[in-house]
Amino acid sequence: MDPAKVVAAEKPRASDGLALQVVVVIIAGLYFGREVLIPITLAILLSFLLAPLVNLFRRFLPRVVSVFLVVILALGIVVGVGSLIGMQIASLLPNIPTYADEVQKKVSTVQSFAVSRLSAVTQSLGDGASDNKAAPVTGPSGTAKEPMAVQIHQPAPTPLQMIERVLDPLASPLSTAAIVFIFSIFILLQREDLRDRLIRLVGSGDLHRTTVAMDDAGRRLSRYFLAQASLNLVFGCVVGLGLWILGLPSPLLWGVMSGLLRFVPYVGPVLAAGLPMALAAGVSPGWELVLWTAGLFLVVETLAGQVVEPLLYGHSTGLSPFAVVVAATFWTWLWGPIGLILSTPMTLCLVVMGRHVKRLEFLDVMLGDRPALTPVESFYQRMLANDPDEAQDQAEILLKERSLSSYYDDVALKGLQLAANDRDRGVLSQAQMDQVKEAIKQLATDLDKHDDIDEPTKTNTEQDLLPPSMAERSVGA
Repeated sequence: MDPAKVVAAEKPRASDGLALQVVVVIIAGLYFGREVLIPITLAILLSFLLAPLVNLFRRFLPRVVSVFLVVILALGIVVGVGSLIGMQIASLLPNIPTYADEVQKKVSTVQSFAVSRLSAVTQSLGDGASDNKAAPVTGPSGTAKEPMAVQIHQPAPTPLQMIERVLDPLASPLSTAAIVFIFSIFILLQREDLRDRLIRLVGSGDLHRTTVAMDDAGRRLSRYFLAQASLNLVFGCVVGLGLWILGLPSPLLWGVMSGLLRFVPYVGPVLAAGLPMALAAGVSPGWELVLWTAGLFLVVETLAGQVVEPLLYGHSTGLSPFAVVVAATFWTWLWGPIGLILSTPMTLCLVVMGRHVKRLEFLDVMLGDRPALTPVESFYQRMLANDPDEAQDQAEILLKERSLSSYYDDVALKGLQLAANDRDRGVLSQAQMDQVKEAIKQLATDLDKHDDIDEPTKTNTEQDLLPPSMAERSVGA
């Protein structure tokens, strides 16, 4: 076979085009049906949260009573938190004008500092503006006309109009919340029946695989919600306590808001820090309180995001960091702010489907946290790419758990067997074979400093694993 000859790519199959059309139709359905799908999705996730509590109540009470008690308890918590936030905001409102004046002074100070730094530029802009300034309008006698002041007075709103203005922005969220709770009640009441119907739709021919997939999804969602709720609760308590120590007004409000806003990925922590910082700028005449508030959020968020979350979550979600960012972008574009909140649990369900449904395996490969290639495949791919440095990085990780000779036997030699198979099929040119040999030589030289933990001293067997013999045994001279 001619080494320069390139093997033609396979022609696209009709099923590939059909799959793409199905994906487009699904995305369009999710977008145009969001008014209905968002409440249903929220209800399903709320049911996951309330199901353990319902099971606990069912030990002592009938199913219907348990479901309604749990839903009423959840509704009471929501109303209680909302009332607490409302009362805290109401106590803060009378002082808002004073705080706004202080914030305006600080903004003016910052602007003055910026203007002094750019005085030359602003002066030139001011000169240009003065040259182009229009002359005042004069009358027949040559005197300037005074502009006529015009005032528009709106009639005072009626009580009905005031009520409408207050309730109109709340109508849509309240109706959505009502639909979510109603759906949650029916899902909890008919949970077993809905589960059996879902199993029938997914595939009753393989009950074991379907059951494992559903258990896996439920377990991961439960762990995620429990870990997220626990962490955000502690985060809000720490922030509220810290702001109380700093002397910021309404620390309870900002603690609750910080815990709730942290459920919103990426944007939530920024908003949680921005609001107290703005208040700190209005409370204190100096900048010390603003800096202390910013430092508090920086320290607490860093500890929560970089230390506690990795320890608390571990691999319970099964999502890669890249997948989390992509999912947040996609679901925000699709469903707006609600999509941003639901992005992680929705993507988690897709990954579980990819792990248990063969046709959807690409979802696990694209979004999951498991390696896409085996160590053997990764080794051979790095050799083909003439990148022994990355192969060494992979080897350093594997050598923490195995000996050097075991790495050569289980990874390197099997990777070279893949090269031998490609050579036999005629898809590996002589130049590529030589490149693989050189990359292996460099890799073995870099790994030579590692001691074989299985053998106290080097033996002839280890010498046989040096690059030339490895290349001759697996690739051929």
